[in-house]
Amino acid sequence: MTSPETLELGDIRLQSGEVLVKAAITYATVGSLNPRRDNAIVMPTYYTGQHWNYASMIGRGKALDPDRYYIVIPNMFGNGLSSSPSTRSADASNIPFPRISLCDNVLHQARLVFDHLDVSEVAMVCGWSMGGMQAYQWASLFPERVKRLLPFCATARTSNYNLVFLKALEAALRTDCHWHDNRCLSVPEQGLRAFARVYVGWAYSEQFFRFGLYRQLGFPTVDALIESWERDHLGFDANDLMAMLDTWQCADISANEMYNGNIEQALRAIRAKTMLVPCDTDRYFSAADNEWEARFIPECEVRILDSSFGHCALSPGRVVHGMEFLDLCLADLLSRP
Repeated sequence: MTSPETLELGDIRLQSGEVLVKAAITYATVGSLNPRRDNAIVMPTYYTGQHWNYASMIGRGKALDPDRYYIVIPNMFGNGLSSSPSTRSADASNIPFPRISLCDNVLHQARLVFDHLDVSEVAMVCGWSMGGMQAYQWASLFPERVKRLLPFCATARTSNYNLVFLKALEAALRTDCHWHDNRCLSVPEQGLRAFARVYVGWAYSEQFFRFGLYRQLGFPTVDALIESWERDHLGFDANDLMAMLDTWQCADISANEMYNGNIEQALRAIRAKTMLVPCDTDRYFSAADNEWEARFIPECEVRILDSSFGHCALSPGRVVHGMEFLDLCLADLLSRP
């Protein structure tokens, strides 16, 4: 993977009508663009993820082989690398960070891919979780330029059930005493710890805890798992977490001028050969939602992973059987002309 680079976008007007001042996308690439400029694979990052989190999925002999493909990993806005609350200059820190949608992210990722990197056609767009939601958005906004689509543990919009979870995360941060006027000026330790405790319970499944599968991840007890998630989340900027959470809460690939909230129309517009890869115990993005979406996407298969690891079953590099299953799915879809 190359060292990350940054594309300066200037001031950009967002769907909300607000302006993101001095916007920038930080990205990394692996492999080389071929002479036809049509071997690019785009992998948008996910909630709390950064480009390097996908590294374990990429390599010689894997489906995402850099000897064959030019893999572009754009960091989503709010993740601490692309434009985020934590990356703004001191004179802008008192201004509320604007609401950024899936569409805002993808439109400007397209500037990076098509204009800056000179890609003519995207061989595949894929991603985990919120990265997968952006992948759907890519395929619906650019149906003639995206050849394949593979979101894993993701859906085309945030369900009401998922929104309940997201509202709990938001409350965990906002009830911390350091949170004021829609931003936090110091580390909200108690809020971040509560945030992590809510998150870990939803990230896996009931079976995962019932059968003690956390031991397979190196945690002897449930408390050890919870403490690990707390330590991890104390390293995140709370304002960045809230900015990305806002994007997740309003995520809907039809919420734009092209589709005017008509999710069926947005799904029908996808022309990419599509494989939706859910986990049967995912509590964020359900297999049932993917099966409903597949009714409208013209060329679509749903391939369900049977695993007790929930949403984390397909988290990049986390669960061996999940990664093996996913690599086979990616290879299968990429083999299709």
